[in-house]
Amino acid sequence: MTVIQRIEEADGVGDDGYRRIRADIVFARLRPGLKLRLENLRETYGVSVSTLREILNRLASDGFVTAEPRRGFEVAPVSIENLRELAELRLLLEGHALQTSFASADMEWEGRVVSAHHKLAATERLMSDGQCEPEQWKRYDSEFHHALISNCGSQALMETHAAIFDRYFRYQMIVLNYRGEEPAEQHQGLLNCALERNADKARAILLAHVSGCVEHALASGAIG
Repeated sequence: MTVIQRIEEADGVGDDGYRRIRADIVFARLRPGLKLRLENLRETYGVSVSTLREILNRLASDGFVTAEPRRGFEVAPVSIENLRELAELRLLLEGHALQTSFASADMEWEGRVVSAHHKLAATERLMSDGQCEPEQWKRYDSEFHHALISNCGSQALMETHAAIFDRYFRYQMIVLNYRGEEPAEQHQGLLNCALERNADKARAILLAHVSGCVEHALASGAIG
């Protein structure tokens, strides 16, 4: 399940409020360090204060919110160290998932990968011309990377990767600068590797891809 699907299909207590607040944090509409005042949230999201406490505690468990006695809730801060840590974890999990997904590849999986890349490549062309909303571009970016590992055969691995990917994804939305043709070329390279079942080359491309994203984010000055 992709970042967007996880946001849209969350269940449990305060489902609608949970997915809306989480989406606003992931997509950086609620900025790092923002004080989450219950009364303000109640008016914005139409959720009771008691339900909001449950939602915010859930988001704290997810790593998107911090909660401290007497200080209340805040959107989780960002840092260079945390970004690097999340990038390393993403590489570890996604690299392994690529290996196992490619090893058990079938036509259904290949079709998902090709379809996801088609949408991503189209939005990347629009982004280069300034004709695409950044959130749409990042949505298809997320869906493509999910499709690549969707045949790994481990629900636990997919869920763990999803949790890390969402937190890493938030950093990309904070920066939200399109960095040109290089990521598009890397995505094409990942597609080619998928069609060739070349997992070792795909992992090398993924390393360059994630490392480039991290360095671009740090160079932007948006991550303190």
